[in-house]
Order: sequence, then structure tokens, then C-alpha cells
Amino acid sequence: MKLYGYEVTNITDDTRKVVSGSLYVAIKGENFDGESAAEEMLKRGAAAVLTQTDLHLEKQILVENVRSEFAKTASGFYGNPTCGLRLIAVTGTNGKTTTATLIKAILEGQGYKCGFIGTTGYDVCDPTGKVEPSIFSTPRQDELYRLFAEMRQNGADFCVMEASSQALDQFRIAGETFAVGVFTNLTQDHLDWHKTMENYYQAKKTLFRMCESAVICIDDKYGVRLTEELQKESDIPITTYSINEPSGVYGVNIKTSCSGVSYWLADSAAEKSFPFKFRMPGRFNVANSIAAITVCKNVGVDLEASITTLEEFRGVRGRCEVIYSGKFTVICDYAHTEDALAKILTCIRGFAARRIICVFGAAGERDSAKRPSMGATAAKYADFLVITSDNPRFEEPQKIIDDVVEGIPNDSTPYETFTDRRAAIEFAVNEAESEDVILLAGKGHETEQVIGDEYQPFDEREIVKEIMNKF
Repeated sequence: MKLYGYEVTNITDDTRKVVSGSLYVAIKGENFDGESAAEEMLKRGAAAVLTQTDLHLEKQILVENVRSEFAKTASGFYGNPTCGLRLIAVTGTNGKTTTATLIKAILEGQGYKCGFIGTTGYDVCDPTGKVEPSIFSTPRQDELYRLFAEMRQNGADFCVMEASSQALDQFRIAGETFAVGVFTNLTQDHLDWHKTMENYYQAKKTLFRMCESAVICIDDKYGVRLTEELQKESDIPITTYSINEPSGVYGVNIKTSCSGVSYWLADSAAEKSFPFKFRMPGRFNVANSIAAITVCKNVGVDLEASITTLEEFRGVRGRCEVIYSGKFTVICDYAHTEDALAKILTCIRGFAARRIICVFGAAGERDSAKRPSMGATAAKYADFLVITSDNPRFEEPQKIIDDVVEGIPNDSTPYETFTDRRAAIEFAVNEAESEDVILLAGKGHETEQVIGDEYQPFDEREIVKEIMNKF
């Protein structure tokens, strides 16, 4: 097809994907200067170069914001696919994946076809049920609009997606209109990219300039701030939710156990309350379920219908997932921030009969400032720590472990360290006694471990199964 007067076969900012007829998007990033490769891409056969810097090339298209234009151009290339979809986006530090998955479950329970873009994979409503593995929670512009196009081709009514702060900062979804935007919470993470919490917050806030309505958690101070600012700056309808105080929709009489939660869901607007039992444990999952139900109310789904669907829902892979239950219990969870660790460990403390053994690490080449606080948090809530690697990438695993250990108070919780995560899990299993609970934190749904630039198979469900088979 023709774009900017050129016959274009594909659009990409990845030099490895440039072929004859490509529109090459020259982005000057932190790790790679795409502008420096522009001339070479033309020699390779690119139809033209999209750039925000005058590179003095014969076939260049000069734009004000290359990342934003990348999204708009990708949309045009795929036939503006979101025109046929109702979009729902979930943003926040923790709870995005669970909330988005619950929204999808409710909508599908009402007979809608619903695509999904998030940490656990990309579901384009393929008739075979195939779900693509994800690299990014919110993919790059060319991938994102390909997914939207496939959803529309497969007859999707909705797309529920996670909107990461980096994606919002990089205009990957610029120019779209979302039926509902959801804000779950904001705690320290990704400061390697954003540098400050204020920058992090402002990136999240960007989403709500593209929304027809907002659903915001006011248990979080940033949620309170966002609500107040949006009320002053825009006229979009806002529904607040909470598990601690009355709000638009909120939970009361919350009871937790190892098998799930029960509570009354109160709708302030309707002045009604509904009993609800949910199979995912933890007060944080009360919040996630309320968020999902509230979102679906905004797009026309009756609260009682949402409750009926979620009462049959069995859980989200890698989110407080019980992967072994016998003499002791093993739980797998994606918790990889201080706040997420505190929430999952507090949840387990509510039903653990004896010790909590926490196996965790911190990701390499990611926000290193949060590592000591993760160590301090784990020491506060667990009885025994096994500190190991997560996805070390090119960083030395022992250095990452040392950073985590730095936050553990002297004479605090006992711990062991292992640079090999499999060895750490095996140690924890051998250490466990009757009625202990082992938490494997950080990997969650993932089935690979990133060491250097290699993605090595690493599914904690299979690893635990193999270890248990030795007993």
C-alpha cells in the first residue's frame, strides 16, 4: 500500500526486519540510535525513513514526534483496526494483568468476543484458541496494530489491554479512544526509565486523556490525586472504587482464606449491595475484582451478571497460583516490587498455618534502587528467605542478590542465597516442613529465564513437579 506517497510493504523500527519496501522508523533510543542506521536501511531497500531529525536523506519523511507518528502510521497501514473495537485499558504498578483478565472473563461471559494484550500473552480471538506469548505488556506500535487488525478480522467486539507506563511514555498507543481507563495503584517501579515517581505518575496519567470514562482506586494516594486532577481538568465520568472506605463501588465485610475471598459489593449509585465469593485469595484481589466489575458496568454489563461470571472464575496463571498442595503448599506469584511482595505475603500470612518460605530475586538491568526495599519487605513478612536470581540479563546475579541482602536488617529473618534459581527452589522444597507455605515470587506466568540475551526454558510449575517426583 502507499504511505506518504511511497509503496510500503511493512513498517518497523527494528533494523533486523527491514526488507525491500519497508518504511523504516528511525527512533533515537537510550540503548540504540536508530537514526544512525537510517542511511544503511535505505541501501537495504527501505522505501523511506520516518524521522523527527533532518537526516538529509533523499527519502526521508520529517515529522514532529516520530514515536507518535509511528503509531498513527501503523494504524493506517492496518486499516485503522480500532475503529471496529471498543478498547479498555488498565494501568498501574500492580494488578494490571489480573484486572484485565477478569474484565475479559466477564465480557466473554456475556457473549462478547474479547481480545487481550498483556503480560501473560496476546489473544486475538483466533478460532483455534491460540495465544501468542508476549515480550512486552504493551507491544511496540507495529506489533500492537497488527494485533488489533487480527482481532477485528476475527470478529472481536472488545480489546482489553494493559497500558504500561513505558508504552504511554513512548506514544505506542497515541491517538486512540478508550471506552474505559482503569488506574489500580502506583508504587516504586521502572525508575530506571522514569527516573522519578512524578515522571512515572505523569506517564500513567497520559492514558486518561484518551478515555471516555475512568475507574480509579482511591485506596492509593496517587489514585486520589488522579481523581481530583481529572475532575478539575476534564469532564469524563469517573467511578472510584475501594476496599477501605465508601466510594463509587466498594467492598465491605471482607473475609479471606486460602481458597479465596468473600465480601459484599456495594454500589453507591444504585444504593444496592450484593454478596460475592471469589476464588482468588487476598485483599488485593478484592480490589482487582471490584475494578473489573466496575469497568464492565461502565460498558453496560449488569453487576449481578458480572458477579455470577466471576464466581465461576478459577484464577489467573502466575497470580497467587497454587502449583503444589500436599504436606506443604507452593504458591507462584509475579510479585516483583516491594508493594506486590508485601501484599502477597500478607495474603499468605492470613492463612498460613506455619512458616512462610519466600523464594525471590530482582530483575537484572532494571530499577536497582528497589532491591534493598524488596529485601526489607520480604524479611518483614516471611519467616525464611531464599534469595536468588530473577531475569539477570547481563547483570551479575551475585551483585543483584547483594543489593537485595543490603535491605535485610541485622539479626532479622534467616536467609540463604543461590545464584541458580532452580537450586534455590529445590533448597526451599527440601527445607519445607509440614504445613509450611513456599512462595515463589517474581516469575509468575513466565516460562523462560533471561540470562544474557538468551531466553532459557524455566517454568516453575514444571520445576516443582520434577523436584516433587524425586521424593
